[in-house]
Amino acid sequence: MNDYGEMGKFLAVGLAGLGLAGAGIGLGILGSAAMGALGRNPEARDAIAPNMILALAFTEAIGIYGLVVAILLIFVA
Repeated sequence: MNDYGEMGKFLAVGLAGLGLAGAGIGLGILGSAAMGALGRNPEARDAIAPNMILALAFTEAIGIYGLVVAILLIFVA
């Protein structure tokens, strides 16, 4: 018959993969906002760039957590 355990596992992997899509969208929004701010006020580069890099690092970390969870679900569940 049907193996619902395998189906559930891959459904969970797909849902965990949505974290990667969210991180990608977040990175795009952060980059766009930073470039817009720099375009409006280039003198504020020293204040904008470090904060942008920190926010990008945190957003990327969330995406990596989603990737790790998806990989763990594939091999462990």
